[in-house]
Amino acid sequence: MCAKNVVGGRGTIWTAGGWQARPVDYIDLDAYLALPRVAGLVLSPAGDRLVTVVATLDKDATRYVSALWEVDPAGQRPARRLTRSTKGEGGPVFLPSGDLLFTSARPDPDGGSDDDDTPSMLWLLPPAGEARVVGTRPGGIGAVVVAQQSGTVAVLSDTRPASTDTASDEERRKVRKEKKVDAVLHAGYPVRYWDRDLGAGQTRLLVTDPPVDDVCVEWRDLTPAPGRALHGGQVSLTPDGRTAVSTWARTEPRGGRRTALVAVDTATGEQRVLLDDGGVDWGNPRVSPDGRWVAVMAERWSSPDEPVDQRLMLVPLDGSAEPRDVAPGWDRWANEHRWSPDGTALLVTADDEGACPVFRIEVGSGEVTRLTGDRAHYTDVCVAPDGSAVYALRDAIDAAPVPVRLDARKADQVAALLNGPRTAPAPGGSVTEVTATAADGTALRSWLVLPDGDGPHPLLLWVHGGPLGSWNGWSWRWNPHLMAARGYAVLLPDPALSTGYGREFVRRGWGRWGEAPYTDLMTLTDAALEHPAVDRARTAAMGGSFGGYMANWIAGHTDRFDAVVTHASLWDLGQFGPTTDASYYWTREMTAEMARAHSPSRFADAITSPVLVIHGDKDYRVPIGEGLRLWWDLCSRAEDPETMPHRFLYFPNENHWVLTPQHAKVWYETVCAFLAQHVLGEEWVTPELLE
Repeated sequence: MCAKNVVGGRGTIWTAGGWQARPVDYIDLDAYLALPRVAGLVLSPAGDRLVTVVATLDKDATRYVSALWEVDPAGQRPARRLTRSTKGEGGPVFLPSGDLLFTSARPDPDGGSDDDDTPSMLWLLPPAGEARVVGTRPGGIGAVVVAQQSGTVAVLSDTRPASTDTASDEERRKVRKEKKVDAVLHAGYPVRYWDRDLGAGQTRLLVTDPPVDDVCVEWRDLTPAPGRALHGGQVSLTPDGRTAVSTWARTEPRGGRRTALVAVDTATGEQRVLLDDGGVDWGNPRVSPDGRWVAVMAERWSSPDEPVDQRLMLVPLDGSAEPRDVAPGWDRWANEHRWSPDGTALLVTADDEGACPVFRIEVGSGEVTRLTGDRAHYTDVCVAPDGSAVYALRDAIDAAPVPVRLDARKADQVAALLNGPRTAPAPGGSVTEVTATAADGTALRSWLVLPDGDGPHPLLLWVHGGPLGSWNGWSWRWNPHLMAARGYAVLLPDPALSTGYGREFVRRGWGRWGEAPYTDLMTLTDAALEHPAVDRARTAAMGGSFGGYMANWIAGHTDRFDAVVTHASLWDLGQFGPTTDASYYWTREMTAEMARAHSPSRFADAITSPVLVIHGDKDYRVPIGEGLRLWWDLCSRAEDPETMPHRFLYFPNENHWVLTPQHAKVWYETVCAFLAQHVLGEEWVTPELLE
């Protein structure tokens, strides 16, 4: 076992000058939930304005409301708030003129309703002056994309299938609303996605010329009969706005689904296929600055024995050549990518050894340079118009997202902190890296979040979801510092199937969830228990989604943990596969044999640790049936109902994550009470809002 401090120290906050002292108490859940949350970053065409989105609690502390804030790219001026409303604003994108477009359901000052059913509209905010509505649709405005040179605007919008124009769409919606009809007649798969029912509408791609004066734009419908092809669609425009490059989902036999890439003429709606391979899903297209190339992510389908593989590819927009791998020797999966202004490089983020750095990939040679030298997590990359600087949001295991600036070519640099909006101060305690070696010789690593004080502290093993994921950044929802503030040493491991360690590391657990992922977790737990600040006699395990699956598997395979918390968890893989929202994806890996061999439900009789089950009824990724069956399997084995140690925290109106503020508070209060009872030996205390 090897342990070393690699992130922030005790009671510190990261600044442009490094880590500075600033003690913080994360005990108060209300104060934590009220912290501003920064997300997203866009840069103006002139490179003189950055805009981010900040979410804060409303006056009743029952929901988050987002607002747009401006950040100075030079790091001189303080951040300033641009918008303010009870409905909130999001999706900012700049026009070539420097005007800012955004979406919001707030009322139009020139007229319009302010009820909860008001659809999201397209707004324009000039550098100086008031925002005004420039585009509406009965089904609302979704993702917004702007052509860099022409200013052509493309949006995705939900539209009734039989609608021929805005008026007919509005009338059909009005009739359904008046008759209180929300039924949907499906003729294909899927019917749900994450926490949403796929309703009667279809996503259409619309375009318009840049907004002028105070007149609302007129949309051109490029896809009058798309079916489900644009559900979850991703769009990029050529700089001249003449072509939209979009993902296009196609149905396959036996409920299958694949994603192609199409080019759409924005004047005529004529389509041509750029990429369509039955064994690859194409996504996240980005057209080059000269309009000749498209950088696109290729996800090669998995099989029962081979994991998925993700490659960043280049394809000529005119279709004159086959796609080529941008960095064929690079064993990492890109999360996001942006072109350099001269088109010679791509700026990319990718999970890497417990971090998510920014990389520069030279398009001609495939040479990869890591720009960031720390162990942080970067998102929302923007590139300066002259190509000299890169802007991004930086976070870490113990640092909330903040805007930073990087040199576009310098390797292993320290990011310069900009004057961003206020967000979470750094927590107390420290973060340590714990490493170990698996039985097959594979190097394993994890983060260990330690509270203040010498300890020994009870250990809480917290398994990440995915399963393709990594503990490498700040999480508002799964925040280990809330548990560390209560005295727990929190272990955040990356077992087999985790990203950032190469495809072979994923392959170790592919189709064998109960094998290497489980033994890796136990190996890292053993390593963490060697730390002098950790109490070997008091331990618990928890996780959500795939982490919940692992918590269930752990409960059925060892009695070493005093308590187990399982959130939105998979219990019976044979039941989960056909009922989740994307069965076609999971069945590529989950054969009937795999589902039987690796279902935690087979080992229900072996569970001796107290289990807290948590599930939301609106969870369509891991349907509520998993939680209900797990709860029955626990209850049906309890000889004495009066002394049964298990509990079930049920959220009728929450989804996979439990997002509303007060429900998140109840979640943590219940988890803490359950662990305090079974790990710390304290009396059970029911959270006030559950009494």
